Amino acid sequence: MSLLDKFKDEFVDIVEWTDDTRDTIVWRFPRHDNEIKNGARLTVRESQTAVFVNEGQIADVFGPGMYSLETANLPVLSTLKGWKYGFESPFKAEVYFVSTRQFTDLKWGTKNPVIMRDAEFGAVRLRAFGAFAARVTDPKLLLRELVGTDPQFRTDEVHEYLRQNIVSRLGTALAKANVPVLDLAAHQGELGDSLAVTLTGELEPDLGIAVPKFVIENISLPPEVEEKLDKRTSMGIVGNLDQYTKFQAAEALEAAAENPGSGAATVVGMGLGQAAGNIVGGATAPAAQPPAQAGAATPPPLPGGPQWFLGVNGQQTGPLDDAGLAAHVSSGALTPETLVWRNGMPGWEPASSVPDVARHLASTPPPLPNQG
Repeated sequence: MSLLDKFKDEFVDIVEWTDDTRDTIVWRFPRHDNEIKNGARLTVRESQTAVFVNEGQIADVFGPGMYSLETANLPVLSTLKGWKYGFESPFKAEVYFVSTRQFTDLKWGTKNPVIMRDAEFGAVRLRAFGAFAARVTDPKLLLRELVGTDPQFRTDEVHEYLRQNIVSRLGTALAKANVPVLDLAAHQGELGDSLAVTLTGELEPDLGIAVPKFVIENISLPPEVEEKLDKRTSMGIVGNLDQYTKFQAAEALEAAAENPGSGAATVVGMGLGQAAGNIVGGATAPAAQPPAQAGAATPPPLPGGPQWFLGVNGQQTGPLDDAGLAAHVSSGALTPETLVWRNGMPGWEPASSVPDVARHLASTPPPLPNQG
C-alpha cells in the first residue's frame, strides 16, 4: 500500500447509518481517529436525524436527505472551528444518528397495586398492564440529557425510567377520570389517550421524548374481590330464586325418572314428586328440617326428669330415669364406683359423688354377711 493510499484510508467520505436493529435510539458513527473528508457525502434516511458534535458541543443538525459536507452546509461547525473562508482539508467531528421513528414494543405494568376510591366498592386495589410507544422529538435535548457519550443508546436504557413515570401517573389518571371500577374496561381507550397526552407534556420539555400512543390492555381487581364479584354476577344471572328452585326440582325429577332401578333415585323421585305436586297445586313446600349436628353424642332427653347414663363394663347404658337407676341398683349393676353422666355434667363421675344418684344407693341394704 502506497503512502497516498494510506492517507486516503484515514479520510471518511461516506457518513450514513443503516439500522439493522429494532431497539437502537442513538448510534454514533464509528469515525475513530479518522477525519471526515471535505465534500464527504452524508445520507440521512427517513425517521433519522444526524447531529454533529465538535469537542463536546452540539453543532449542526441534519434531517432526512443527502448532503455534501461543505462550509455552506455546516454553518455552526464552521463558526466553531473558525473557517471564515471555507475549508479544503478534512475535519474531525462526532456524528450521532438519532432514530425518530416510533418504538412500539415497550411494555409497562404495575409491580404494586394502585389504590383508588370507588363509589360502590370503596377503596380498591387495582393492577394494570399494557404497552406504549415512544419517539424522539428533540434529538439535541436527548443527547444532552440522556445519551451523553454513549455510542449506542438503546430502548432498554430508558425503558425503566419511562415505566416508572407511567405508573406514577396512573393513579392520578384513574382518580381524575372518576370512572366506576366496573366501567373501567369500557373507558380504557380514553384513559390511554389521556395518559399519552400527560406523559408527553412532562417528558418532551425535559428529555425530548414524546409518548404518541399509550395502550391499557387490562385493569384487574385482587383475586378475592374478583371472586366476590363473580358470585354477585352469578346471582344476577340466576334472577328469581323461586323460579330457579322450581327449575332445579324439575331437572332432578327428570334425572331420577331416567334411572328407575336406583333405590335412592326412587326415594328422591318420591320426595321431588311430592314437592312438585305442592308446587303445581299452589301449596307451600314445608320448610326443610335442619340436619342433625355432626358428632352429637346422644339424643335429646325424654320429658319427665333427668336422663342418666351409666358406664358398665366399659359399655354405655341409658338413658335411665330415677326408676331405671333404682332397678340397676337392685340388680347390682349400679354401685358406688359406677361412672355416671347426664346432660350438664362436665364429665363422668362415680355414682357415690353425685347426690342425685347416691340417694338410690343409700336406700339399698348392704349385702348379707357370709354364713360360717
